[in-house]
Amino acid sequence: MYRFLLSRQWVILTLVALALIPTMIELGFWQLHRHEHRVALNKVIADSLAAKPVPAESMTSPGAEVEDEDLYRRVTAKGHFDRANEVVVRRRTNADDRVGYHVLTPFVLYDGKVLIVNRGWIPSNGASQTTFPKIPAPPKGEITVTGRLMPDQTTADSGIKNVEGLPDRQVMLINSEQQAERLGKQVLGGYVELTDPEPTGDTPELISEPDHDSIGNHMAYAVQWWLFAAGVPIGWFVLARREARDRAAQDEQEETAEAEEPATV
Repeated sequence: MYRFLLSRQWVILTLVALALIPTMIELGFWQLHRHEHRVALNKVIADSLAAKPVPAESMTSPGAEVEDEDLYRRVTAKGHFDRANEVVVRRRTNADDRVGYHVLTPFVLYDGKVLIVNRGWIPSNGASQTTFPKIPAPPKGEITVTGRLMPDQTTADSGIKNVEGLPDRQVMLINSEQQAERLGKQVLGGYVELTDPEPTGDTPELISEPDHDSIGNHMAYAVQWWLFAAGVPIGWFVLARREARDRAAQDEQEETAEAEEPATV
């Protein structure tokens, strides 16, 4: 009755089904791990934002990497802005998804080391992207800045291609190693998203605080993949039963037709 399962068509179908089951199970665990990572990241962000600010040099140093547990940690630094070496980061959006630039201003500390500060977002001033945009000046003199500590951006992590040959004082990534090479100074690893002092005008727009409440749909996707995996053998069994039933019905019709066929004289 089920000898048709040895046919080429059904052997291929069975092999495909056997391959799909572990693949879908693995995809479900992948989504589960993404869910767990998001939950853990939300906790890190919430804890970092709730903690009291600490000196930036206690959390990072020249050439250092910002650890995951220090992401968005509030830090402070005393020094002055070096506006002459300010650069902008291309193709960045604000909270309203408008395209413009992020403003990176070196902040020189008392010991000569540099902290890269992202002062916020500014709109494009015109159609040309080769001209350096107009940027409101930062506060002058010795001040204290507060901001959220962030890791260096790389192409691998951000997906943003580090384009070469850009106009002067324009970059694609916020990366302390690149800035150290450009400035010829010791630059603390990572950078800071400025939160204080706030700009006197409308720009630069400070970077919004990260969302740490949403957990996304990863758990739902995980359950969905596992249901798909469970549905494959069920679907295979239903198709096999239907095929067997149809073949049995066809055989019965052929036998009935042969029995009703008149004998030849």
